[in-house]
Amino acid sequence: MSGLSELALAIILGGALGAGVLSVASRVPRWGAMSLTHRIAPYVRDIGDPRGLTPVASLPPSAGVSARITALLGRGTESLESRLAQAGSPLAPVSFRARQLSWTLAGVVGGAAIAVVAAVMNGGGAGVAILAPLLGVGAAVGYDARLGRAATRRKTRIEEELPTVLEFLSLCLSAGEGLRDALRRVGEVGTGELTRELRRAVLDSGTGSSLADALRAVARRLDVAALTRAVDHLVAAIDRGAPLAQVLQDQAVDARDEAKRALIELAGKKEIAMLLPLVFLLLPLSVLFAVFPGIVMLRLGVS
Repeated sequence: MSGLSELALAIILGGALGAGVLSVASRVPRWGAMSLTHRIAPYVRDIGDPRGLTPVASLPPSAGVSARITALLGRGTESLESRLAQAGSPLAPVSFRARQLSWTLAGVVGGAAIAVVAAVMNGGGAGVAILAPLLGVGAAVGYDARLGRAATRRKTRIEEELPTVLEFLSLCLSAGEGLRDALRRVGEVGTGELTRELRRAVLDSGTGSSLADALRAVARRLDVAALTRAVDHLVAAIDRGAPLAQVLQDQAVDARDEAKRALIELAGKKEIAMLLPLVFLLLPLSVLFAVFPGIVMLRLGVS
């Protein structure tokens, strides 16, 4: 047995021993038990969250070594907090970084396992040695890109829901309801992403914040251009005493026009993308089918 194979076997046995020790340690009551906050959270609701809209996962982590480690990872996470809010994730930036670190470690461990197996089977090579860090970096980047895709999809859904929500609010206001009652009705009836954010704004306005500040917080948290513009006009109408129903109706029309423009731009991009297989696949095959029989006949005539 070569020295490399002995090293690979030592890594396998050491990894198995470490996994066993961690499995036993995780069952120790002091380490494995949930914190008191997480145990009583399903039974105690804050006065500002009577319907239990805040997930338990968004509660702050318990104090300890792990919390201090994740706090170090969570420094300078303003942009991450914004993306988490746009994606609608209940995770705090610290918890997200901790999960990203877990995925990175899993990638490193997986790459190391593959490298060890390759070393035991056929001795491995120079490329196998960098497999573990590559998989670790790939797992971290992939987990971050997953958050970005979730935020983009949620912002797209909010843009699609915005005209309907604004029209419904305008209808409620035209029927004689107040703005807070109309927002509450939309939050109770609707099931989309935007209605969930409006429901949160109504809860915030009922626990000390003004309705205008709660709506501004929603627009700032989601960072959707059409929603920000609608909230700015709505807050300005509240301050000046303008008719809110007409303002919301105008904003709904503008949001639908913007959605139509975005759809036309997307159709133009898709049309260009559809030309790629036509030019590089179908057209060469058509030319080949047209020219190849002639070439064969010429060869047969020459022979």
